[in-house]
Amino acid sequence: MKKISILVFVLLSSIMMSAQFQVESFFDELGNVNLTTQESVNEDGGKMAINHRKDDVAWARVVYRVIDMRFKQNYQLYAPVSPDDPQYRSLFRTMLAAIQDGMPVYEKSSNIGEIKPLFAEPMPKEMIPTILNTDRTGELGDGNIATSEYMLLNYDSVADVMKFNNFAYNTFVRNQLKYIIQEVIFFDRHYSRLFKKITAIAPLNADNATFYEGMPVMEALYGQILFWVPFDAFRPYMAKQYMTPKKNDNQRVTYDEFFEQRKFSSYIIGTNNVYNRMIPELVSSKLEGEALREAIKKEQDRVENELLNVEQDLWEY
Repeated sequence: MKKISILVFVLLSSIMMSAQFQVESFFDELGNVNLTTQESVNEDGGKMAINHRKDDVAWARVVYRVIDMRFKQNYQLYAPVSPDDPQYRSLFRTMLAAIQDGMPVYEKSSNIGEIKPLFAEPMPKEMIPTILNTDRTGELGDGNIATSEYMLLNYDSVADVMKFNNFAYNTFVRNQLKYIIQEVIFFDRHYSRLFKKITAIAPLNADNATFYEGMPVMEALYGQILFWVPFDAFRPYMAKQYMTPKKNDNQRVTYDEFFEQRKFSSYIIGTNNVYNRMIPELVSSKLEGEALREAIKKEQDRVENELLNVEQDLWEY
């Protein structure tokens, strides 16, 4: 009896110790930052999971970037335009297929001009079709209400199925030219290098460019965000979908490889800061036109150089 009691005590002690020293994840399943991380990297064609300890993260910063598919390096994200290609799909078509399969999507902040994702609760399925519609006249005050024929996805609540609408896609995709990504850049002292991890991605849709004319830059950008997707939730779908090859059909890459190897071109729109403002909001509000664009570009270059010099500065420290 005494031996059994001792054995039970030892088992309980070991369970409590393992729970006590369990390493928490830096990025949880919703992409929130906790200060320990897990990231996948390519190594000799394979992937290796790297577990980062909280105490080893000496520096971290959340960054927001815009990926414009009109840039040469990003063409492959846009093609093919047709939704029925038997072999290849655009990134947006891949995203819609993932949503049909049940991938959760989340709303942007309720504060006008604040582009940060709200990862509190997934967007209800019946709400998704109202965002993905090509008839925005109701939003512009004409009094018209978008019907299912204009919606990219239609939700059947009885069958719990999200149906794809080919007719609406061809109209919608012409204006789906950009994405915003949220990423965390951090320095791990254990590995003595800088890491970058994309935590969320949001498609933009400039379906009515004239509607945003005259608006402050961030308000216009805010209005074009459709929804946010946790990047890790999207990765399994990207890993199965090959991109349209550029010139050599024998050199194919998946969307997951494309992002993991950072083959895309982007420009920075802002970082987390004490003012809670993005770059266009930090430059003078009195500027406009070409002067405003030059001021934004100058500040973007300054922040990019600051991020590039972080690793060297930490080594000197």
